[in-house]
Amino acid sequence: MAQKRIFDQRLEATLLKLGMLAVFLYSIGLSLSPAVLQRNWSAEYRLGHWVGFFLWLLCLVGIYELSRRRFMERDAFILPVVTLLCGWGIMTIWRLLPAFGLRQALWFSLASGVFICGLYLPADLLVLRRYKYIWLTASLSLTGLTLIFGSNPSGYGARMWLGCCGVYLQPSEPLKLMLIVYLAAYLSDVYPFLRLQAQGANVSHTRWGTRILWLPLLMPTLIMTFVGLLLLVIQRDLGTAIILLLLYACMLYLAFGESRVLLLVFVLLMIASALGYALFEVVQLRVDTWLNPWEDPSGRAYQIIQGLMAIANGGIIGRGPGMGSPWLVPVVHSDLIFSAIAEESGLAGGLALIGLFALLVARGISIAIYAEDMFRRLLAGGLTFFLGGQALLIMGGSLRVFPLTGVTLPFVSYGGSSLMVSMIAALLLMQISRPTAFRRLPAEGLPAYTRLGTALLAGFALCMLATGWWSVVRTEALLSRTDNPRRSLADVHVRRGSLLDRENRLISATLGSPGAYRRYVFYPPLSNVVGYTHDVYGQAGLEASLDGYLRGLEGYPAASIWWHHLLYGEPLPGLDIRLSLDLDLQRQADLALQGEVGAIVLLNANSGEILVMSSHPTFDANFLSDQWETLIHHRGAPLLNRALLGRYPSEEVIARLSLEGQPHRLPLLSGAMPEELDESLTSPNVEMVSPLQVGLVASAINHAGELASPRLALAVHTPHAGWVVLPPLVERSRLYEAEIAARLIQQWKLEAQFWGFSVSTRLEKEMLTWFVGGTTPAWSGGSFVVVVLLEAYNPAQAQAIGLQLLNATLPSEASLSRGGG
Repeated sequence: MAQKRIFDQRLEATLLKLGMLAVFLYSIGLSLSPAVLQRNWSAEYRLGHWVGFFLWLLCLVGIYELSRRRFMERDAFILPVVTLLCGWGIMTIWRLLPAFGLRQALWFSLASGVFICGLYLPADLLVLRRYKYIWLTASLSLTGLTLIFGSNPSGYGARMWLGCCGVYLQPSEPLKLMLIVYLAAYLSDVYPFLRLQAQGANVSHTRWGTRILWLPLLMPTLIMTFVGLLLLVIQRDLGTAIILLLLYACMLYLAFGESRVLLLVFVLLMIASALGYALFEVVQLRVDTWLNPWEDPSGRAYQIIQGLMAIANGGIIGRGPGMGSPWLVPVVHSDLIFSAIAEESGLAGGLALIGLFALLVARGISIAIYAEDMFRRLLAGGLTFFLGGQALLIMGGSLRVFPLTGVTLPFVSYGGSSLMVSMIAALLLMQISRPTAFRRLPAEGLPAYTRLGTALLAGFALCMLATGWWSVVRTEALLSRTDNPRRSLADVHVRRGSLLDRENRLISATLGSPGAYRRYVFYPPLSNVVGYTHDVYGQAGLEASLDGYLRGLEGYPAASIWWHHLLYGEPLPGLDIRLSLDLDLQRQADLALQGEVGAIVLLNANSGEILVMSSHPTFDANFLSDQWETLIHHRGAPLLNRALLGRYPSEEVIARLSLEGQPHRLPLLSGAMPEELDESLTSPNVEMVSPLQVGLVASAINHAGELASPRLALAVHTPHAGWVVLPPLVERSRLYEAEIAARLIQQWKLEAQFWGFSVSTRLEKEMLTWFVGGTTPAWSGGSFVVVVLLEAYNPAQAQAIGLQLLNATLPSEASLSRGGG
């Protein structure tokens, strides 16, 4: 015995030192994080959380020293696990909200004082057992007072707190603890009667096999539990109500060992859940967002979606202390603190946190099994289920294993009442773990405890698997979503690559300094082509389709990308991209379309390079936030890139592009341009086409019937190899025989240098005008085609614009013939 006691003491001391080291290293990481983010040692360091660290350390040392003197023998794991969870929680809350972190540290100091005082309780805990009705009645009364004097520290929402002078108590937290104490005391008192029935007392049986005297014996517990549930439902504290009902079921199961008790309570819970779903909007919201959060990711499911994105952003080892963006998750310091920890500590930290609770449950079940009387056995079992079950519910809710209940994560989440109650529960477990006599309870009823522990551990294992699913398997899918605000936040700290025209003139670029970068479009009429990258409205256009290069996620060696992400939690500086657009020709096209609704595409028929892509009306992406509401309700749809994504009737155009009524295939554009083209039309009988598709068909006519691969992004500027030409995204294909292409040019020849035709069609109630044309072999400036679409009837104007642009290509011969090298 002496050797075991010495081993346990050394083990506890070692675990405490490891916990201190872990929280210390986390605190150092928080202090250094601003310098890492800004990549500048002159940054303003975080130092305030050291107050919380030293308060935590002082309390830990005090608790350890006194417990070491008071209890020669005790469980070696309870104190290290609990204090590490508390320290981790304090540092995380301080990182999120420093004012709340200070409050949590002060609450921990107060809870530590209560813990130290509780060490002087008699080992038999008779004061709890003897006055069970007083303890529970007092808790019920405090909870009832919230119906009259209740308040909410946030100033809105359910009034579930009693407070004065800035100090608040949530009575539902001690109510859970006092219900466990009451049930353990009452059931241990009636346990001899239950054993008599089990031994064959002269009583009859129900059809369920449960003896009829059980109901009268349990009536006081039913009444007290029902009153507590009623108060919580009136308060709309439904998460705590679920915990209370589960606690009651757990205590009955531990006392009776009958699985039918759990079945009955499960049925009642399902009935209560159905009623709650029908009566309470908050229950409907939580269930609906659990079943299908993707239906409304920016509204009703915003909290859970952002929580999952935070976990995904953590990856395997996390962003590092202070390096993530967990504050994007609503109420992250309370409801979803697990998401914050997983983002900055990664899968490793998430598994460690779950593992700590699993260890706490395993030790709690062991303490219950070896308890020296029925009261302490039931009490230890109930306390273990309370701490482990509540942790399982909230972590499972964060991971979408269960619906989100809104309860706190014991020891970790912000909340003075929750922290105080959790510390008292840990104190009672430690008290029960100390041996006081040589007698042991009989082994009867122990399978219920082992089954309970197994069920909780299985739940934690499921949470571990779910953490791996979201942080590893689903990482790319979640983080690549355009509604992920972390993508835009990274652009504030890391320079995004520029978009240049074929002469390396700026189209859009990032200006400023790390921490204050901002994206600018230098030629605003191209906004609906270039698109935008915004922290609220996501991404569109080339900013979205070329995001990998612009964000520094492509174009570098894989090892460099991985190492930079590991070190900083951010991508490398973005790479500049040269486009095929010619700003001189683009200005002429935009000027010609001014005041019109339509689109223009001008292509080099030999190379497939897109020289002009104009869509009107357009907008200015530099003022997207100010104009968003106006833009999305504008009748002219300025956000739409008509040249690329517009869909217009094709019958008349196809007829003009076919010789003697022979149909041809429209070109496949999937992958050649932004992802919106994945459903591009390829059938010869398509009903709707885009101006770009028509332009590609026209380019094949100019290129002896062969279709060149459409090209808009020509080259990327890498730090080691300079400008690297980007390969074509689709292979060349043949649409016409060379003879047919030549005959089509001859058929639509306008003059020696140009061919073309105008055609009008109808889109619903509006008239449309197309002009499709190109240069003939006699044109010395190269081979070009143009498509002009006007959402109006004006063939003369459409033809004039097209010929004007074809004429404008001659002065650009030198630059147009260079290509994208």
